[in-house]
Amino acid sequence: MLNRRRFIAGTGAAVATSGAVTALGTALPASAAPAEAGGAIPTVTPGDTRYVDMVSGMNARLVGTPEAVRLPATTDQVVQVVREAVEADKRIVVRSGGHCFEDFVFNKEAQVIADLRLMNKVGYDERRRAFYVEPGATLLDIYETLHNGWGVTIPGGGCHSVGAGGHFAGGGYGVLSRAHGIVIDHIYAAEVVTVDRKGRVRAVVATREKDDPNRDLLWALAGGGGGNFGIVTKYWLRSRGARGNDPGRLLPQPPARVIYTQVTWPWEKITEAGFTNLLRKYSQWSKANASLDSDYLDLGHWLFLNHVSAGTLFMVAQIDATRPDAQKRMNDFVDFLSDAMGTEPNWHDSQNLPFMKATTYSTTGGETLNNPNLRTFHKSAFLKDVFPQRQIDALYKHLTRKDYDNAYSYIVLASAGGRINELGPTDTPAPHRDSHLVMFYESYWHKADKDDSNIAWLRDIYRDVYADTGGVPVPNNVTDGCYINYPDNDLGDPGFNTSDTPWHALYYKGNYAKLQRVKATWDPRNVFHHKQSVRLPD
Repeated sequence: MLNRRRFIAGTGAAVATSGAVTALGTALPASAAPAEAGGAIPTVTPGDTRYVDMVSGMNARLVGTPEAVRLPATTDQVVQVVREAVEADKRIVVRSGGHCFEDFVFNKEAQVIADLRLMNKVGYDERRRAFYVEPGATLLDIYETLHNGWGVTIPGGGCHSVGAGGHFAGGGYGVLSRAHGIVIDHIYAAEVVTVDRKGRVRAVVATREKDDPNRDLLWALAGGGGGNFGIVTKYWLRSRGARGNDPGRLLPQPPARVIYTQVTWPWEKITEAGFTNLLRKYSQWSKANASLDSDYLDLGHWLFLNHVSAGTLFMVAQIDATRPDAQKRMNDFVDFLSDAMGTEPNWHDSQNLPFMKATTYSTTGGETLNNPNLRTFHKSAFLKDVFPQRQIDALYKHLTRKDYDNAYSYIVLASAGGRINELGPTDTPAPHRDSHLVMFYESYWHKADKDDSNIAWLRDIYRDVYADTGGVPVPNNVTDGCYINYPDNDLGDPGFNTSDTPWHALYYKGNYAKLQRVKATWDPRNVFHHKQSVRLPD
């Protein structure tokens, strides 16, 4: 669980089910008392002192102008909020953690925001033999509750304040994913508020049981992206193939301790030949170690290719300290990268830490980029093969440009493969099951007058890296499309995507037609939509 913003900053120099339910996690604040079942739903409108805080999220570039922000605390209240919006013919969108990178929530068209941050419980449901997570629960709360209560975890992401609602909807990659898959691989059921063809609003539960008539809905909700089919009010988590009634065996058990390593290498000592050698050898290594029999299945790592103005390249990595030769394997990996780029680290810190201490530190420590005026822009790609030379040349060209200066612009090479690739491309809507790296193109800054230059730089590097396939990572033998949790409106713009591959094929490949059928069944009026939502079939 690695916090990308933390680390680049550091290197610049639902209704309750029947049966017994154990609830831990974040308690609702006292101010939420009126939102208990049967009470008034907190509503924030323009003029309320809270309004300006609630009409934007992590990305300060995106600001909405809704008529109201509604804060339901129960599934019944979500039903009420949706029903009132439908009856009044108001455009409704949903927010959980506020980390959506595009304007799917905070825009000028949305009239009602269903803000789910008061729905933040995490617990265990004995009847379903599954852990439940409400959509407003944030990742660190989930990790702490599952670990402290039952000794289990999920292989989710590394930013502590990301909400489950969006993260779970699109996939959920993290440092444990090579060993345990992605979050959606562990979703057993979901409760979702839907609107039928006649405008009737109700909550339904869909599971992955083969005889569940709503099974296709669960399939779509676990990987089909947020804001598409309804409003999820609760997820239930249980690993595929898990058996018995012991909660401690129904989700992945994390290692008791991990070797937690951070390394920087000086940009000034890395030549173009060294950079080329690094990306060649590293991607060869990554592909060779993508199988389940790799000695490095327990290694999760992010390699940051920072813009030269940051002064360094950076890596953060974690490996199971309880397995044989853990420290040696980690040291060998660092040495391999150093040898490839032709220089020694200028900083190398490696600690043997308890799992939860490492996780808490990695997701929260040193958030110097967690600025109230943080502005961002993002793109993504999956890599299936070794980096072609032309892509390496394009990356080097833009990462070393002298006419651009932002220490917080970079490309992250995130480890993948392993158990992520155990499932087939149609088992979930997320089809990228034979890649070995996920690439995140990211830029962060603080002032609005820097918007144009930072957005232009990221567009330039992305377009040039994928120039051979129309400026986007078209699925082929080398690249494999894009990650829906890093939404990118440019993919649907013919000015930026000049390929014949539409945006939805980059995210979902051949799964899009099934997603459209689910959409037609569960959201036939297209109540839930945004710029890249699943479209109704023609």
